[in-house]
Amino acid sequence: MSAYQNQQHAVMQLRNVTKLISGKKIVDQLSFDVYPGEIVGLLGPNGAGKTTTIRMIVGLMDMSEGDVFIQGKSIRSDFTKAIRNIGAIIENPEFYPYMTGYDNLKQYQRMSEGVTEERLKTVTELVGLQDAMNKKVRAYSLGMRQRLGIAQALLHNPSLLILDEPTNGLDPAGIREMREYLKRIANEAGISILVSSHLLAEMELMCSRVVVIQEGKYVTHRTLGEPVLQEQNISISIRVDDLDRARKAAANVEQVEVVQMLVESNELVLSLMDEQIPQVVAKLGSEQVQIYRITETKQSLEDEFLKWTGGNRIA
Repeated sequence: MSAYQNQQHAVMQLRNVTKLISGKKIVDQLSFDVYPGEIVGLLGPNGAGKTTTIRMIVGLMDMSEGDVFIQGKSIRSDFTKAIRNIGAIIENPEFYPYMTGYDNLKQYQRMSEGVTEERLKTVTELVGLQDAMNKKVRAYSLGMRQRLGIAQALLHNPSLLILDEPTNGLDPAGIREMREYLKRIANEAGISILVSSHLLAEMELMCSRVVVIQEGKYVTHRTLGEPVLQEQNISISIRVDDLDRARKAAANVEQVEVVQMLVESNELVLSLMDEQIPQVVAKLGSEQVQIYRITETKQSLEDEFLKWTGGNRIA
């Protein structure tokens, strides 16, 4: 976890943000915060209002109600000061293909007040493009163009980076590379990142937290990668030789719940606390049950997402 996440003030605050289009609420009283140095995934099924929300945050679409505050500055009433704290790629980044990466960034530097040569060097190193800056952009891979876009979005030293589908079109190696650079930006530079993506497994690897919306409304949020507390139950799967005997033995251990019996694989799924595992193993052994494998079972982000949204798939 980044040291920046321990700080208390929010970089971005959504407060009851609502968007009405033809009388229909596309986004409905949406509120959530983003804190320094964290990567937050914005998840939701197709039509949930993710892109509309992002467009309102960056001022590409007016809010019907509510407000967004960036470093305490209102997008509605103090847009110029608020937007200075945001870097964003809403669709694919566009560059002059016949110019080098360096010259493309220089163009943006000229339009942005206070961007030094040192800052340009810092952001290119942050996204790993320092050895490619003198190549023409037409020779860049899709992943390199995406990273050049992120470098451009970071030039003016924003507090918040907003990315809509940053891994779209990338191959598995490019996706992994993008993930590592985004983590580096959050951890080393302390920049908050709000990212929308349909790749749930990738979001689970990339994000420190996810916010789930459906039909424009907040559903839930979840912090990812937190260690299980000692007093929390975990789920384990035990592969045995005699499933029925194992079930009876495990059921006799206090506060151990038999959740499921997987007949095809001869596995018993139990809910229990860490400290009870040796007791279960000892009980099975005393009942002459042969144990072949013990595995902790965890719900994936996809499993939880489908539960949160009633089976609606992400888009």
